[in-house]
Amino acid sequence: MSARTHSVDAPHRSGFVCFVGRPNAGKSTLTNALVGQKVAITSNRPQTTRHTVRGIVHRPEAQLVLVDTPGLHKPRTLLGERLNDVVRTTWAEVDVIGFCLPADQKIGPGDKYIAKELAGIRKTPKIAIVTKTDLVDSERLAEQLIAVDQLGRELGIEWAEIVPVSAVGAKQTSLLTDLIVPLLPEGPALYPEGDLTDEPEQVMVAELIREAALEGVRDELPHSIAVVVEEMLPREDRPADRPLLDVHAIIYIERPSQKGIVIGPKGARLKDVGSKSRKHIEALLGTPVFLDLHVKVAKDWQRDPKQLRRLGF
Repeated sequence: MSARTHSVDAPHRSGFVCFVGRPNAGKSTLTNALVGQKVAITSNRPQTTRHTVRGIVHRPEAQLVLVDTPGLHKPRTLLGERLNDVVRTTWAEVDVIGFCLPADQKIGPGDKYIAKELAGIRKTPKIAIVTKTDLVDSERLAEQLIAVDQLGRELGIEWAEIVPVSAVGAKQTSLLTDLIVPLLPEGPALYPEGDLTDEPEQVMVAELIREAALEGVRDELPHSIAVVVEEMLPREDRPADRPLLDVHAIIYIERPSQKGIVIGPKGARLKDVGSKSRKHIEALLGTPVFLDLHVKVAKDWQRDPKQLRRLGF
């Protein structure tokens, strides 16, 4: 029976899937494309995913719970070490691992580092996903598919599938779901039909603000921004047909010199961050939002265990 046809007798399958790959390999964009809604933050700078954001794909015959982990890399800070621990713990607990390798970049040391780690996880089925295929021609894509197959052979990894996809053009993304489903264990749905993610709303709101704050800050503050949503409260004295949600959030940076970068001349950048993220937050929560943003310094928070805890890591 093909993956696309679903007979009444076929058992329902459900399970956890995680996409791994070096930073910027297209993991978050792929998660969003499969779920069909923006749940994982995407940014064109590495290392923007810090929380394990789970997207949920509902199908009549299956439910896939997508776990989006931070990119695995050689750690330079305490935060880096903690992120790597999160990744390895996640890998040990999922049913299928999708290893993302961008089509437009040759396989490098970062990919090999992750592949070696994957080779040590014997039982979990692994799919190699060649992402960003919209950026290359067919000849370059063929070369990359052969290189990925070769990488598996060298390290003794048996790929369950090798799939080229473009999340941006939604090319092959539903085929990818078709190929993952048979690898999941049999079982009932793990989440109610309407759920797209089990992240607390405040965490998702903080991530949307962080994504907007990272945009356009070229290479100045790649990892120095953390966002904490202090409170989200419905505005009192509003008529039922005109609700307003007050969201108070703080953008933390590591040094006073970074404050000006985030706020911008005459507060223009912070205003822009507020209006961009507010649109996404309203779309996520389905209600008008008043967003109150402040910027504070938390000195060297990435290296301080107490501050890491306070900022949710």
